[in-house]
Amino acid sequence: MLTLNYRDSRPIYGQIKDGLRRMVISGALEPDEKLPSVRAMAVDLAINPNTIQRAYAELEAEGFIYSVPGKGSFAAHGADAARRKTAGSTRQAELIRRLRELVAELRYLGVSEHELIALMNEGVGQ
Repeated sequence: MLTLNYRDSRPIYGQIKDGLRRMVISGALEPDEKLPSVRAMAVDLAINPNTIQRAYAELEAEGFIYSVPGKGSFAAHGADAARRKTAGSTRQAELIRRLRELVAELRYLGVSEHELIALMNEGVGQ
């Protein structure tokens, strides 16, 4: 399901969070699909359950997953759009800031405006 890169500068919980977020967005995790329990994922990845719990809690706060007491955590769907929009505005602002930094660095390295637009169009088409 997920793999960790111990050479990555991001914290482990962040890698887990990013991986699960990508899976929800891409449809790899269907709406209402049950996620592995915190304990099971911790065993699979050989890490502390608190790390998994932190990733799950942040994903729930952002509206990408939801929890049902006694049942587990599940991938969110369109019904959670309002909460995702509210939580997503912070995430959206962060991603826009990072995109601006990347664009500035790419321009500095000589990537043309035309190439950047082509890359954006490629990303939008996916």
